[in-house]
Amino acid sequence: MASLVRNSLRQSLLLFNHRKVPARSLTTTQTGAVLPEPKKVPFGLVGVVLAVVPGLLVGAAISKYIANFLEENDLFVPSDDDDDDD
Repeated sequence: MASLVRNSLRQSLLLFNHRKVPARSLTTTQTGAVLPEPKKVPFGLVGVVLAVVPGLLVGAAISKYIANFLEENDLFVPSDDDDDDD
């Protein structure tokens, strides 16, 4: 019985050692070497401005339309009492 377990274990270890380990082809070659780091494109301040400004404008426009919709349908109407600076 012990020899059967030992042989079974040995066969499973042999099968396990011959399996290929899956590797992502995006970071390694087929042989397993690590690829060099990709080139970075610096956008700098212009890239930040081109990303942030349209987002702010679109968000402000959506907010304005939703606020108008809520006020027209009397779902939310700001009261005059909220503007007290006393």
